[in-house]
Amino acid sequence: MENESERHPESAAADAGLSLKRRDFLKLVGGGIIVLFTVGDWPVPPAEAQRGRPYPSDPNAYLRIDEDGRITIFTGKIEMGQGVVTSLAQMAAEELRVSLESIQMVMGDTDLCPWDMGTFGSMTTRFFGPALRAAAAEARDILMSLAADHLQVPQQELTAENGFIFSVADPKKKVSFGQLAQGRQIVRTTDGAARLTSVQNFKVMGTSALRGDARDKVTGKALYAGDIRVPEMLYAKLLRPPAHDAVLKSVDTSAAERWPGARLVTDGDLIAVLHADPEEAAKALHSIKAVYDIPEPEVDDKTIFDYLIKAAPPAAERDPRGDLAAGERAAASIVQVRYLDGYVAHAPMETHTALAKPENGRMTIWPSTQTPFPTQERIADALGMPPENVRVITPFVGGGFGGKSAGRQAEEAARLALITGRPVQVMWDRAEEFFYDTFRPAAVVDIRSGVDAAGKICLWDYTVYFAGVRGSDQYYDVPNNLIKVHGDWMGGSTGAHPFAVGPWRAPGANTNTFAKESQIDIMAARAGVDPLEFRLNNISDARMVRVLKAAAERFRWEKITSPSGRGWGIACGIDAGTYVAVIGEVEVNKESGKIRARRIVCAQDMGIVVNPEGATIQMEGCLTMGLGYALSEDIRFKGGRILDENFDTYELPRFSSLPEIETILIENDQLSPQGGGEPAIICMGAVMANALFDATGTRLHQMPMTPERVLEGLKRG
Repeated sequence: MENESERHPESAAADAGLSLKRRDFLKLVGGGIIVLFTVGDWPVPPAEAQRGRPYPSDPNAYLRIDEDGRITIFTGKIEMGQGVVTSLAQMAAEELRVSLESIQMVMGDTDLCPWDMGTFGSMTTRFFGPALRAAAAEARDILMSLAADHLQVPQQELTAENGFIFSVADPKKKVSFGQLAQGRQIVRTTDGAARLTSVQNFKVMGTSALRGDARDKVTGKALYAGDIRVPEMLYAKLLRPPAHDAVLKSVDTSAAERWPGARLVTDGDLIAVLHADPEEAAKALHSIKAVYDIPEPEVDDKTIFDYLIKAAPPAAERDPRGDLAAGERAAASIVQVRYLDGYVAHAPMETHTALAKPENGRMTIWPSTQTPFPTQERIADALGMPPENVRVITPFVGGGFGGKSAGRQAEEAARLALITGRPVQVMWDRAEEFFYDTFRPAAVVDIRSGVDAAGKICLWDYTVYFAGVRGSDQYYDVPNNLIKVHGDWMGGSTGAHPFAVGPWRAPGANTNTFAKESQIDIMAARAGVDPLEFRLNNISDARMVRVLKAAAERFRWEKITSPSGRGWGIACGIDAGTYVAVIGEVEVNKESGKIRARRIVCAQDMGIVVNPEGATIQMEGCLTMGLGYALSEDIRFKGGRILDENFDTYELPRFSSLPEIETILIENDQLSPQGGGEPAIICMGAVMANALFDATGTRLHQMPMTPERVLEGLKRG
């Protein structure tokens, strides 16, 4: 199994300048068995919903069996380290009864693949996966029917294995997939009626498979946008403002114009220096003298929370149950707390990069992007070209986490390439990456909750500002409940944030789960009840009970009354259809204020697990990344000026400080595969907050829980 985009015959056709419109696809692909499929009713993400664009009803992906027996999946999804290049191939291989190595994936190439919104929201496995399985099962049915005629054996007496169909009674009577596809062009659009392989008969799905792209990545063979070189290419460095709200008053580019070998481009808001040597381009850029008018800052990272509450739109109410006043009257204890969460960067290893190449009236772009087709449309708009004259080829993406949905660098490269008539690469440095990042938004959560004399939660009055609904839903048994949501994590049209915000790994759910599960722990402590027991006493959802008990059993949880001094913290939640429970143990240095996670146990119920090894890697990545937003990551700013420009001040988790991590995948084969790329991250804030309280008796209501904030909390007592 491999990503074969660049070696496919269609690539040559496209490179020759052919525009592959969907209606031309069947003509171009030639012979073979082709199954077209849609992904059904996808949930439309806010960005697309705001643009009013529904997911198209025409086919969104193709599966093709060639005359040589090669099987290829064409999809607009992309691989950015999450492992779908392997897990999607596993799904197709399972239904076609072939080995994983028989499947080739063509991903994120707008000339070869049908339109797709992009890769985000843990939706590839949940929504694309079932459609892909149905298409593969449909292809298998077609092959079985053809084989019955070819072998003169009733279809029900045939079976498929390793690219052949043979008679069960006489295995010597067989025919290969390639032979059946030869000289034909059979096209079907799947209706989902084909019979899927039962879990009991899985041979490829449900088994751990090594990543198909692993060897290329560890040997350096894998190409990212910054690795691609073409003849005559130039490297571009662009003039950037010092703050998002800065206005350019004057600029002196005379030194850059005289720089040997450099070419200066000015085009509206774009001022760039291009050179065949990227270092010379950077030196020439630094010779430019620019003066900006920077407004006095109205808000910074300390005052943002009051600022957001004042700017918040009216609330949308969700999940009203019972009567809040009745819940308050029934309460033996009421807890009211405000929780704060700052802006967080995506901080991928690979900064935003793109190479654009103009040729024969077309523009080909290799960008680091999660959204090839929306990027194609944006570039076409920027260049004044029809979309079919813009080809986006997505190479490997070095981390995205939602931050590579926008593609400013691709538009910049394309504009410069069109102006100069030369291939141009734009690669942001780390400061540009921080400056133009679409941060996870700062948010505020207010909770007023009550517990009755029997230890049951009787009141839940929840108000969230700018973290949205994700993660705010109620999974505790609360008779009197109301959730009020002011604004979403995209920021909407309020203009409240001083810079761009957008999707981040499990956007909003991290903030909401931090607040909810901290509040639950506070109520448990007030009631003098063990935190695990308190949760189990107030949850009847069987899946949640099961993940909590599984995590507790592996952790060897013993009943405690916090603060016990042990440093134990627990939290649970739901994200992307997956249930998750996390338990951690920390030690707190009361001199420095530093929290060190010693051990984390995570149990996850994600339905059928396609690739257990891949799912485990995703969970470990989530837990590691979650330590960052919980303990250290926090964007500092004044107005539109971003004060963090690199990792000397913006601290990510380091391998040397990681705890022992144990993961548990709960068996739940009755449920189709759910999201796995985000759920485990959502609990980390609350786990760390609850463990800090259990260790010291200090409760922090703001993330991240930096040493400075811990010391302040310890002083307060």
